[in-house]
Amino acid sequence: MTTPSDATPLESALTALRAGQLVGMPTETVYGLAADATLDLAVARVYAAKGRPELNPLIAHVHTVDAARPLVEWTPTAERLATAFWPGPLTLVLQRSATCPVSRLASAGLDSLALRVPSHPLALRLLAAFGAPLVAPSANRSGRISPTEARHVHEELGRSVEVVLDGGPCEVGLESTVIDLSGSTPTLLRPGGLPRAAIEALVGPLASAGAADRARPHAPGLAESHYAPGLPVRLNATHPQGREALLAFGDVDVTGFAHVSWLARPDEPEPLLRAAARLFGALRACDDPRFDRIAVSPLPEDGLGEALNDRLRRAAAERPEKRP
Repeated sequence: MTTPSDATPLESALTALRAGQLVGMPTETVYGLAADATLDLAVARVYAAKGRPELNPLIAHVHTVDAARPLVEWTPTAERLATAFWPGPLTLVLQRSATCPVSRLASAGLDSLALRVPSHPLALRLLAAFGAPLVAPSANRSGRISPTEARHVHEELGRSVEVVLDGGPCEVGLESTVIDLSGSTPTLLRPGGLPRAAIEALVGPLASAGAADRARPHAPGLAESHYAPGLPVRLNATHPQGREALLAFGDVDVTGFAHVSWLARPDEPEPLLRAAARLFGALRACDDPRFDRIAVSPLPEDGLGEALNDRLRRAAAERPEKRP
């Protein structure tokens, strides 16, 4: 595929998407690997580039609530949440409508569809100009650390991506919160950039994802071992054990660690927000063969801490085989 030499990055991205190719798209959460959600071949390219299990559904991104409603069986609860939190880091899972044009491959064969409206201005411009839903899972190889800068997309996926739009560092830096509204009770499938408390203030207590959700997930990021660097990860570390790189948070003693990447320093305001924005970049900085493992300081569990600890537990989960 070729584009005119004087084309803008946005024009080049649109040309690539219309040809069924892949584009790195910035969002407020992480960079996404965007493709035409209505084209089976384009969606298959996403799975191939990521090495992603095809039973793991993808999120369809649209630019307005009006664009989302016809794709699914819209509900009053969805309307309340979308009105309050879209554009933003919230994904809603609902039953697909009978006329939904999104590829069944994107839904992993399920009758549900995961949807969101991102808040990054460049993503919204791309979506509005494209005029159809885009799938956009995190632009990294499956199970690896999510990208929060354009260069991370190049490092992870190389020539698999036709164009990477550089929208600067991601503001949130943590994937979207995923709420399943396809059943009788709103269920938290994945904690993320929007805290549970903000959602429960509108819809009441959320149910939690169970074993069945993980066996046949309705949304990405439910595998137990996920977001994994190459090095092993040790959680709740207070003292070094060997040559470790430390993800440091708050008022901790960093003496003796071979390397320190700060999620949030003791004197910084809004530490959990800063930690969320820095998490994946810090993991990448620590994932270096010079170190034995990555140690992580204890983090609180409240607010965004729930999502941060969720990602870190997945990063630390045992993998069936060592990554190359």
